[in-house]
Amino acid sequence: MDLTDAAWRKSTRSTPNGGDCVEVADNLPGHVLVRDSKDPDGGNLTFTPTAWHAFVTDLAGRR
Repeated sequence: MDLTDAAWRKSTRSTPNGGDCVEVADNLPGHVLVRDSKDPDGGNLTFTPTAWHAFVTDLAGRR
């Protein structure tokens, strides 16, 4: 998959000191990508938009 156009953004839950940061790119059709901002070349997780929505909804329900 070509990630050239991936627009990465940090999670609003990431710590401000550069520690536990997760970045998400959800601008590629049919894919939502997640990576560790401390290791941007270390790979990523790929979700379908439906699976990502279910994941985030489940997490929100656990607060």
